[in-house]
Amino acid sequence: MAETGKESTSVVAVRLDVWLDVSCLFRTRSEAQKACNGGKVDVNGNAAKPHRLVRVGDALEISRPMGRKQQVIVTAIAERHLPKAEAKALYEDRTPPPSPEEIEMRRLERIYRASVAPPRAPEKRERRALRALKGKD
Repeated sequence: MAETGKESTSVVAVRLDVWLDVSCLFRTRSEAQKACNGGKVDVNGNAAKPHRLVRVGDALEISRPMGRKQQVIVTAIAERHLPKAEAKALYEDRTPPPSPEEIEMRRLERIYRASVAPPRAPEKRERRALRALKGKD
């Protein structure tokens, strides 16, 4: 017998890059793709490509800056964007808290980056003064 009416379309698996984006672990899908292609995401201990299907129960390990590894267990699947509070219900974060040394290292890094400002281009008056000094005016 053919069943009429709406069929249940429960999502069993979804692409890794899509799930990482929907779960708000990366800002965009393209950022998630770059991380996967760069070897920054492991699924169940193996390097994963963006097209790999993610299922409930998979263990993800995401390499973050400064050598940090974020460990996540997939608890639900979604293929459409959700509010951030609901997106956090898609995974269980098992990342250990940072040690006091890591916290201090991050603080020092922030201070260093704030003090070392990138070189900026000269403004209009400065450019005119430089041209006058070089005699090109």
